[in-house]
Amino acid sequence: MLAVLCSRTALSARSLERCVSSVVELPKLHNFGVQNEPVLGYRAGSQERDLLTAELQRTAAVTEEVPIVIGDETIKEGEPHFQVMPHDHHHKIAKFYYASEKTIQKAIQVSAEAQKRWDRTPLDERVQIWQKAADMMAGAHRQSLNAATVLGQSKSAIQAEIDSAAELVDFFRFNVFFLKENAKYQPISENASVTLNSMRFRGLDGFIAAISPFNFTAIGGNLAYTPALMGNGVVWKPSDTALLSNWRIFNIMREAGLPSGVVNFVPADGPTFGRTITKSPKLSGINFTGSVPTFNWLWNEVGKNLNLYSNYPRLIGECGGKNYHFVHPSADIQSVVNGTIRSAFEYCGQKCSACSRIYVPKSLHEPIKEGLLQERAKLKVGDPSDFSVFMGAVIDDKAFARITGYIKNAKGNPKNKIIGGGGFDGSKGYFVEPTIIETSDPHDKLMVEEIFGPVLTVYVYDDKDLMKTLALVGSSTKFALTGAVFSKDKKFLETALEELKMTAGNFYINDKSTGSVVGQQPFGGGRMSGTNDKAGGPNYVMRWTSPQSIKETFAPLTDIDYPYMRD
Repeated sequence: MLAVLCSRTALSARSLERCVSSVVELPKLHNFGVQNEPVLGYRAGSQERDLLTAELQRTAAVTEEVPIVIGDETIKEGEPHFQVMPHDHHHKIAKFYYASEKTIQKAIQVSAEAQKRWDRTPLDERVQIWQKAADMMAGAHRQSLNAATVLGQSKSAIQAEIDSAAELVDFFRFNVFFLKENAKYQPISENASVTLNSMRFRGLDGFIAAISPFNFTAIGGNLAYTPALMGNGVVWKPSDTALLSNWRIFNIMREAGLPSGVVNFVPADGPTFGRTITKSPKLSGINFTGSVPTFNWLWNEVGKNLNLYSNYPRLIGECGGKNYHFVHPSADIQSVVNGTIRSAFEYCGQKCSACSRIYVPKSLHEPIKEGLLQERAKLKVGDPSDFSVFMGAVIDDKAFARITGYIKNAKGNPKNKIIGGGGFDGSKGYFVEPTIIETSDPHDKLMVEEIFGPVLTVYVYDDKDLMKTLALVGSSTKFALTGAVFSKDKKFLETALEELKMTAGNFYINDKSTGSVVGQQPFGGGRMSGTNDKAGGPNYVMRWTSPQSIKETFAPLTDIDYPYMRD
């Protein structure tokens, strides 16, 4: 890159020599193209289906022991905990341990020390590790990642493939690509023979706490390893209910050559982890995906402890949504029905972007209702290792209790009517039927609160109240993550695009509210949905660096005064 910088400026031979021999080391990154990882089909008789089937059997046959890892040290302390299959909660697939406060403090110290060494590692060397890891995830370790996700997080084969294979690989490859693109910028040097201006990326002094969720294996990899790519030391708290798949990522990165201590694998009790990281003077950032109450608590604790810190900690959070489909009278009914069924019920509605509320005009109510019920009835619920299953179980007993609580409440509320599903059974697995509820109240809790489960609520509006209803989308809830509008009316779409501008960080026109792809639809929302840092886009990596501007002068300063003073 230094040679490129020099070639863009008309320099004398002497000036060029000075430029090339500068003591400032600018990033040297290989040029390469990037494209999204293909999603495999898993058709009967395919190689990927056979490989996944065999890996599912191997993974289910053992309870893998997962230690705490800090630097080169493996730790097992306290009573063991277990990750179970949500669809068969008597079946344990991982045994793990909670880090004590003292152990978390040790991880903080190791991460902060490793950061100083790791930050001096040239970007090109880091890129090679990430590229190697991505190739391993896409190849030899693909089905190991997928099997851990299918069994541990109860995802169907295709949902695991989209997540723990394609999206995970995309995060690693695209973040490297965005790093390379961002590093191309260098400040203006008007006369590089006299003064050379440059900029370099630094990690953040201290450590980053990565707190990842259960619902996407890929998010765990992104939250922990994107800060590391940018020169940071990380203390990673994986979700208890995604532990095995996250452990797979951690080991792939070690195999790819990431030095020990850069990322430390620290399962822990949530409150203990939160209290410990927020009272450490070394805290330089929190990378979080989870609930609004948890993120609010973390933010509040950081605020209380500001005087303790060496830096202002960076707080990045994605907190879910109350995602909507708004249907205009001109909408294509089949697109509405199929898009809504997929968005609401794929992975049991446990995607941050899942459609949870739909606004339907009275003129289209009957055909849309009929279509939703017909398609809902076809969905098979069960063990996701069965390739005919559409959705498995919800993640754990807490989620089961929360989701079924909304269904029970709807059954006792005269404003609400369950028109499809409504059943549930937690005896073997945490199974909740895909459920469709009609409400006469657009402010009912079903329409404004995040349920994070397979529950879709329908509100039917009079066609004459189109604009009044459109205004409800943003005014009735505190979330603003994803949303979709279905219409063939171009003028209305232009209106909706402006009227709904602040209601969604990811906005879809005639498409479902789920399915963002790294590099194609950078993801994140505003309001109480999070800090909208757009994971999967070029800005995300820059949140984890502290750039340094450098001015290097080659000619001595010979005067103190200015020429006009001598006139």
